[in-house]
Amino acid sequence: MGQSFTLWIWVLLASLSISAVALVGYFALIINPQKLQKSLQFLISLSVGVFLGDAFLHLIPDAAERTGDLERVLLVVLGGILLFFVAEKIVRSYGSRHSHGIKPIAQMNLIGDAIHNFIDGTLIAGSFLVSPVIGVTTTIAIIIHEIPQEIGDTGSLIYGGYSPRKAIWYNFLCSLTCTLGAALTLVLGTWLDLPVVYLMPIAAGGFIYIAACDLIPELHNSIRTKHQIGQGIIILCGIGFMFFITIVEGWLE
Repeated sequence: MGQSFTLWIWVLLASLSISAVALVGYFALIINPQKLQKSLQFLISLSVGVFLGDAFLHLIPDAAERTGDLERVLLVVLGGILLFFVAEKIVRSYGSRHSHGIKPIAQMNLIGDAIHNFIDGTLIAGSFLVSPVIGVTTTIAIIIHEIPQEIGDTGSLIYGGYSPRKAIWYNFLCSLTCTLGAALTLVLGTWLDLPVVYLMPIAAGGFIYIAACDLIPELHNSIRTKHQIGQGIIILCGIGFMFFITIVEGWLE
């Protein structure tokens, strides 16, 4: 009983620490509003790089390794892209009545982020079930992994029409699905492992869809050569950073 209680405490603290990373977006409240507005396109570029890097360098390879079936994983990725396409249609059709000027790009970002954080929660709980040391190293790896993504997410939400304060708040609320995923993993154990494995390529498909269909088109609004070059460089930096984090995660594991 004592060991079980200790496990729950460790897992809840770890998952809440992941959620706390979402508060890194508080930089948006400190920066001058005019400077923040000018930097949004570069935060969008960072989101594109991080989303694509996360999908192709982290989620898809990890799911393929866990299932041993790359072809099936790629089919689920395609299914995830179609699922997010349908979700955006619903958001545009029904959500526009109550959106109050919020673009679908922001709402789709929240959906993708919630799924991703849920997966992180299951990974944290699963690692603590193996051993506390593996649990702590996994948590550290996920925190490092989340920092650039949360910065990009905050920028995307502000660009999508939310005020900086609301962007931070909604981003934090979505990050709490990490705790939900962790708690369900502890309660349901190995039974949850199979569906979570297939949530990973669905999230990857969602990230690819959001990057390609929602974020990149927004970058084309800027026609200045300097901005276009800067966007490309930051996208590459986002991908490169996710590649570096993948290597660091391998060391920690």
